[in-house]
Amino acid sequence: MDINTLRILATIASFAVFVGIVVWAWKRRKTDDFKEAANLPFTHD
Repeated sequence: MDINTLRILATIASFAVFVGIVVWAWKRRKTDDFKEAANLPFTHD
């Protein structure tokens, strides 16, 4: 296994992780959590 094969595998693994994060972020059940988190800077204690 040479360095180019390792680079290809690292690129594919990185892309798979990226796609997984995008799918996780766009799930409908997470919408309320993200809306709540988006308003956190505007809440006062």
